[in-house]
Amino acid sequence: MPVELNSTESARLPESRGTGQSADLLQFVSFRLGTEEYGMDILHVQEIIRSVELTRVPNPPKFIEGVINLRGKVIPIVGLRKRFGLDQRERDKETRIIVVEVKGEVVGFEVDSVSEVLRIRPDIVEPPPRLSRSQNEYISGVGKLEGRLLLLLDVNRLMAETETGKQSPSAAASSDPIKEKEEVLVS
Repeated sequence: MPVELNSTESARLPESRGTGQSADLLQFVSFRLGTEEYGMDILHVQEIIRSVELTRVPNPPKFIEGVINLRGKVIPIVGLRKRFGLDQRERDKETRIIVVEVKGEVVGFEVDSVSEVLRIRPDIVEPPPRLSRSQNEYISGVGKLEGRLLLLLDVNRLMAETETGKQSPSAAASSDPIKEKEEVLVS
């Protein structure tokens, strides 16, 4: 069920966020990257907009697609396909940008499509499977829905690396220390 956008081409989410999630239900904005379905905590999401022309910036981190002007504020756009090492695809009419705020910073995440706002019970969420640390570092849990799985993203971890443009400590810990020393010498 795609999210319909209003005439200003953005979907504003409810302002009544209060103190957080309901005692009974967790709320996530669900979106797709390829065939996988992800969820992002609605408390971080400000709005969802259609994809717009991006302004490229010189020498960005590899996952930054560019910047946009959103009502007078310049925000960076993170390509989640690049961020997760997925094959690139052309933007189309379903491509969306999820605008989030974390730690006072506003950033957009470009996704293939946005599906719906899901309300799920906490008891159907499990911790992420134990794979390598770098494969799980952005996944906070897996929601078991009727016949499908929802990969729940930790926006704080995505933002930690986005702000600096460098690897997060957990990703650096799983990488090659010799290569890290070479990168420091080059910097």
